[in-house]
Amino acid sequence: MVKLTKRVVDAAPAKPSPYFIWCSKVSGFGVRIFPSGKRVYYADYRNNAGARKRMSIGQHGKLTTDEARKEASKTLGAALKGEDPATERTTRRKSMTMRELCDKYLAAARAGSILGKRDRPKKESTIYVDAGRIERHIKPLLGTKRARELTTIDCNRFVQDVTVGKTAAVIKTGKRGKAVVEGGAGTAARTAGLLGGILTFAVNEGVRPDNPMRGVRRPAGKRRKRRVMPDEWRQLGKALSAADHDGETWQVLGCVRLLALTGCRPSEVINLKWSEIDRAAKCFRFEDTKEDESIRPIGQAALDLFATLPREKGAEYVFPAVRRAGDPFGGMDRGWDRIAARCGFAGITPGTFRHSFASEADDLGYTRVTVKAMLGHSFAGDVTEGYIHKVDPVLIAAADLVSKKIHRLMTRG
Repeated sequence: MVKLTKRVVDAAPAKPSPYFIWCSKVSGFGVRIFPSGKRVYYADYRNNAGARKRMSIGQHGKLTTDEARKEASKTLGAALKGEDPATERTTRRKSMTMRELCDKYLAAARAGSILGKRDRPKKESTIYVDAGRIERHIKPLLGTKRARELTTIDCNRFVQDVTVGKTAAVIKTGKRGKAVVEGGAGTAARTAGLLGGILTFAVNEGVRPDNPMRGVRRPAGKRRKRRVMPDEWRQLGKALSAADHDGETWQVLGCVRLLALTGCRPSEVINLKWSEIDRAAKCFRFEDTKEDESIRPIGQAALDLFATLPREKGAEYVFPAVRRAGDPFGGMDRGWDRIAARCGFAGITPGTFRHSFASEADDLGYTRVTVKAMLGHSFAGDVTEGYIHKVDPVLIAAADLVSKKIHRLMTRG
């Protein structure tokens, strides 16, 4: 027996059969070394009936050795008081509802224990979306069910119910705000993916032995084919000019114009910081997007737009909140509704401009790879991508040409 430390645990060799190393400092605390190299901490004790119990504390790496020792000490202390922590944990896991499981999943995600793209902790924005899907789809349909008793039939029914809009609703989010909860194939597919991840988490936590989402077919969401047509670009240009004359908020007007001229995601434009605009290199240097850090070319028409925007000294965001200093603009959804109403648009959202920018680039003859690079899509397997710090002049020229074409369509007489 030796005092367990990180060095001791890391140095322990993997053998053909699993084995324990027990800690000399805390009796009953040990680590099990598996043939795969995985290391798991345990607390070993006897309950009041004299039965030997061995309770896993957590995996080395997810817990430090000192953290595991503290948790083991709590468990062993409870056993000395006559409690049976292992049995109690098993009972809790068996009785855990899907509502409780979802809450535990979100807590783990916020602590950085749930990994997303590229095996990195999920971003706050992703967790926010996950929480919305949990509250508006998973909990209403599955919240009261025992997590351990959930079946593949339940999961299939869940997907069908979301697809047909059983959870669709308009929910108040404050004194004036609202959230439109939609159903449909796309929503069902994305929420089913999240449910699968939650149930995988349940398996890893020992809540249930398997994942009932395996084998459940997800509906194929309809691909968005809507794009802004040439006459609609002109309608948009006129509507923006009229809205400006009538006193529309400059943030709304600027956001819409920038969406049209860059193909950026709405969230990227709304949260754009002045520090992310590199005028000399003619590119955006986004600090945090859906694809993590991202460098994106900026066409001249978009660069010219920045020169027209008001900028207070020390301002961080290009489009700041109207009343809350230091926050990004929060009125884009309602602002776009007003602009769309002026245009008489149907089926065009702020996200449509991204597809439209790509379509205009395609019309100009640019390759799919070039278009994806302009939009900031990641390329699987490109190990050098994270080390690129400048934009190819070809991409800048392409972005310049596309943005000029859109600007011309919006402003021609």
